[in-house]
Amino acid sequence: MTRTSRARRSCLAVPGSNPKMLGKAQGLPADQVFLDLEDSVSPLAKVDARANIVAALTEGDWAGKTRVVRVNDWTTQWTYGDVIAVVEGAGADLDAVMLPKVQTASQVHALDLLLTQLEKTLGLEVGRIGIEAQIENAKGLVEVDAIAGASPRVETVIFGPADFMASINMKSLVVGEQPPGYDVGDAYHYILMRILMAARTYDLQAIDGPYLQIKDVEGFRRVAGRSAALGFDGKWVLHPGQIEAANEVYSPTQADFDHAENILDAYGYYTSEAGGKRGAAMIGDEMIDEASRKMALVISGKGRAAGMQRTDPWTPPEG
Repeated sequence: MTRTSRARRSCLAVPGSNPKMLGKAQGLPADQVFLDLEDSVSPLAKVDARANIVAALTEGDWAGKTRVVRVNDWTTQWTYGDVIAVVEGAGADLDAVMLPKVQTASQVHALDLLLTQLEKTLGLEVGRIGIEAQIENAKGLVEVDAIAGASPRVETVIFGPADFMASINMKSLVVGEQPPGYDVGDAYHYILMRILMAARTYDLQAIDGPYLQIKDVEGFRRVAGRSAALGFDGKWVLHPGQIEAANEVYSPTQADFDHAENILDAYGYYTSEAGGKRGAAMIGDEMIDEASRKMALVISGKGRAAGMQRTDPWTPPEG
């Protein structure tokens, strides 16, 4: 899959310090798995976790999943060692590096340069390994446009809610839910839209952050539904029980997918010589035009990335 077509409805976090979980994740139906060296790994376990991740990537069967490693952020002493160890050990089996707590475009430039040097040294295709940029504080959000456009390697912009909530002194300890006292609207709406606009400006994917109440699947669905409605491509999952919900919420319904595919077929026919070279036409009781085609492409693209198949094909009218 190309970077823009990769499905990332469910992005499963797996601690790099836990070989058992690294093995189990390979058989789960998540679109993306990111093997973590940052927050889920204690400082004393970070260096050893690199070898666990290299072994999991090179020896495991990830069955078409997008394979990502989250390194530590540039303010720590581990970042360059994380990148070197993982790319030297498993660069051919790695799709992207996730950089947390990104605050400036220069931090993306630094990772891009290090990846380029490693790819050249190792004989890997230069530029193939992507970058996922995680926005986790106020400065990162203010700089998100520059961050999204900082490198052709950038594939996704991710909301990191826990650190972000702390960075702005939000009065809440429940990650993913509305803060106490905010009883009208969505406290995260501006943040999500800001990330989404930056991502779409550069044709990137936008990914929502985790919901920490892992046993509350209905709560996960409710919160995921908000970002999915805005246009986000997926959400982090922290537990296998959240994967099915994420895959469902960030996929079109079968009816919407069928309708989008039919709009594309009908518009293609009606704008052709055989269909009368019309710029606008009717499909059932609905008028379609070029704007309809663009909207249908979005739904169709999401459905195809998720492996959906049309069940109700459109056929041109006789005569």
